[in-house]
Amino acid sequence: MPDLARLLKDLEDKRTICGPDAARDKLAVIAALGRARFPRVEQVLRFHEVLCFIRAYPDSCAVLRAAESALRRFEQRPDFRRHRAALADTGIAGTDLYFRFYWLTASWAVNRWPGALEIDWEQFDQPDKLEEVLHLLATYTESPALDTFALPVREWIDQLKSPRETDASFVIRRFQRMKVDPAVREQMYDAIDIPLVLRPGKTTPNRTRERWATGPIVHRNRPLDTARPNLPEAITGTRMSVRPVGPSQGRQLIELANRCMVPRHRDLCAFLHADERDVRLVDFGDGLVFACMGVRPQHRLMLEAVYAFLTLNNGVPIGYVLSSAFFNSAEVAYNVFETFRGGEAARNYGRLLAMVHRFFGADSFAVDPYQLGHDNAEGQASGAWWFYYKLGFRPRDPHVKKLVREELAAMKRDPKHRTAPKRLNEMAGAYMFLHLGPRRPDVLGEISLGNIGLRASALLARRGGSDREGALAQCADEAAHLLGVRSRRGWSAGEREAWMRWSPLALALPGVKRWNSADRRALGEVMRAKGARRESDYVRLFDRHTRLRSALLRLARD
Repeated sequence: MPDLARLLKDLEDKRTICGPDAARDKLAVIAALGRARFPRVEQVLRFHEVLCFIRAYPDSCAVLRAAESALRRFEQRPDFRRHRAALADTGIAGTDLYFRFYWLTASWAVNRWPGALEIDWEQFDQPDKLEEVLHLLATYTESPALDTFALPVREWIDQLKSPRETDASFVIRRFQRMKVDPAVREQMYDAIDIPLVLRPGKTTPNRTRERWATGPIVHRNRPLDTARPNLPEAITGTRMSVRPVGPSQGRQLIELANRCMVPRHRDLCAFLHADERDVRLVDFGDGLVFACMGVRPQHRLMLEAVYAFLTLNNGVPIGYVLSSAFFNSAEVAYNVFETFRGGEAARNYGRLLAMVHRFFGADSFAVDPYQLGHDNAEGQASGAWWFYYKLGFRPRDPHVKKLVREELAAMKRDPKHRTAPKRLNEMAGAYMFLHLGPRRPDVLGEISLGNIGLRASALLARRGGSDREGALAQCADEAAHLLGVRSRRGWSAGEREAWMRWSPLALALPGVKRWNSADRRALGEVMRAKGARRESDYVRLFDRHTRLRSALLRLARD
């Protein structure tokens, strides 16, 4: 058999080259490597990754079948079994996952795989923090034992749990039953920072089998499009179809999105709090689909509208996106899963912005420092800062602009020059922006949302001090009278909560009592829409209310 290392490298090199000739080569190499036995663990992992890539971008039905067959049988490979322990945390089916899950993910996971979760005691840095809340996990009846015996916390957990449940399942489920506010429960659990292990099972999350049936498979007969698009043209000229899905299918897509996060050691609150009533599939007709998910009303941000997107190519999850929209602008966090980097990331990014432009009317886009690589080693390694710069994003910060000029001059003198990590981290310390029209200051990344919050806080302090709840109720009634809302009966719980949250801010708006009745009624519609089914409708209503925009900007500047 030809050299395994060479065959594997050939398959990796050909992954973005598609067509009849490439398909024949891929079929032959997949068949050969399927029978082979890799001596090194990194080769086993690399073969898995290239199979996942080919499954997302197949040349033909035959290539897709070959890749899927190899992935289905991956756990049975002798070389995988030999290296299984070393492949832990890769997300390959059949491997253990070690992660300090935040509360939302830990609770989500224990509801699905209670017998697969265990505490990783060897990596538990602060078991004393778990010991401090042990009395809250037990019943009052058990307090004499807890007060008398000084057992290590691990022994106490073994004593308290059922023989039929794991230590992690016991702890998490006892937290679930605590009679405290959900936010308090979440903060308490996360402060303990419990390291967990998710053992593999038939249904546990993994990267090997994840898939969504988005429609007919689109086969590639030419190399992948790795060119950088003209973003303004892509944003305004890209065609797409948008299809809302029902709650049942929405729940399935949300489940898939959360499953995709676990083997990649990530938690995304927008997926965990996604609303099955606000899920849409955005199809670009060539295999690329975004599953767009809104957030349940009680978990929405105060001002911006946040949506999460799962990126699918031929049904294979290849990345995810988080977008917040406000003032006809959007802050977009674009993430391509490592396996699929080097593919069509730039082209897909243009399509993403086209979708955000369509949904939220955004004509200005911002990327935050962390996404650019600030204090983010993965972002720096992926070349994020220069990726956005080459697509047309530009910093506004004077110091960063000076650094960029120096780097560009160094590259002109020496084409082989590479930006040093320390300099790259400094350059990534400020937002970058892209505008379809003239540059403007009233965009996310520039507006001080914190100042707006301070104005509402000051009003509540004057009205109620420590009695914040009483002040909120008073503000809600006063705002209803001011804005012409006679009754909130028949409103959804989300709409009533949004009204309560927004009412102090509405009363703090400069000059709001002098607005005409139409503008005041429109403000009431904006407030109610914040808690309605689709938060994207709230964004559209807000952005059309020029008087409200101006008033909020005054609060942000003052």
